[in-house]
Amino acid sequence: MVTMAAPLDTATLSVEIRKRFSAFELEIQHQFPAGFTVVFGPSGSGKSTLLDCIAGLVRPDAGRIELGATRFFDGAQSLSLPPQKRQLGYVFQSLALFPHLSVKQNIRYGLRRISEEERQRRVGQVLQAFHIEKLSERKPAQLSGGEKQRVALARSLVTQPRLLLLDEPLTGLDSGLRQSILQDLRKWNEARRIPILYVTHNRDEVDAIGERLITMENGRLGKSGAPRSVLDAPQSVALAQAAGFENLLDAHVVERREADGVMRVALGDGGTELEIPLSSAAINEAVKVAIRAGDILLAIEQPRGLSARNVCKGAIESIEVRGAVAVLSVRAGALFHVHMTPGAVRSLKLAEEKPVWLVVKTHSCHLVTQR
Repeated sequence: MVTMAAPLDTATLSVEIRKRFSAFELEIQHQFPAGFTVVFGPSGSGKSTLLDCIAGLVRPDAGRIELGATRFFDGAQSLSLPPQKRQLGYVFQSLALFPHLSVKQNIRYGLRRISEEERQRRVGQVLQAFHIEKLSERKPAQLSGGEKQRVALARSLVTQPRLLLLDEPLTGLDSGLRQSILQDLRKWNEARRIPILYVTHNRDEVDAIGERLITMENGRLGKSGAPRSVLDAPQSVALAQAAGFENLLDAHVVERREADGVMRVALGDGGTELEIPLSSAAINEAVKVAIRAGDILLAIEQPRGLSARNVCKGAIESIEVRGAVAVLSVRAGALFHVHMTPGAVRSLKLAEEKPVWLVVKTHSCHLVTQR
């Protein structure tokens, strides 16, 4: 059992900044409490730039950044603390371990102005907390990917930061390793209770963290809340793609039924229609519908007596088995991608050109904007 030091601060990080770039403008106003906040969005949305502004690596044009009573940046007062005075930890995707130093030396590197006894105590604690005691004399070239990530985290945390910034630090690791490392990080933060901003565009990493999420797109923060509630109803094509919606279908509105809270849209050439939740889209307006491949059921006979409102007849164009998942492409007025188990493919004797029916619930269909 590792006993870490008492919490330094449980302060909230407050960010209200604006920064103009040639490609886009970053404009953020949000408060990040203690614990994990996942910043999720497509590549190029400004996630890493937000972290760089907080860390002091990029200076905003205007606004303020505060952690509790400590002001990192104030544009009106021309105040900008240098990165080394902000008392934060920052772990990049590249990890940036020093190749010529051992694990212990890498971790000790950031410790200054403390006694040798305190330095050894802190290093010993993080080595134990992240289960890398036996690796202390190895060089980075002798470590696995997961071990390098643990060392990078330990090096950032040994300084006892008041804020931790993580920029896709677990990219490339399998889900088991991600879960293990994140579990160790959660245990470390139980005693500290500092804000942790975790940037990613990987839905699997979001599910592994599963605490609090805010979306980001085109330099702006969007919806926030529990990860599943936010990502199961994306508001744009880019976020739907990042959240793992395999079907993004072009359609136009053919009917609105306000009393039922639904409307009908026609796909492609209009031969197939779907009932979807009501939105502000007008009759004949072009729209785009997002559906997860795993939310579509497939039948080899026409279903009857279902509560699901959408039953579409089609034919299988292709079947591809990817490990434990079979990916089917089905032409049913538009090209649908459907996920099922290989066992279901065998038991239903599915094959290319076989006629099938797709079943989709109304609330599995999400209207998204092209922005």
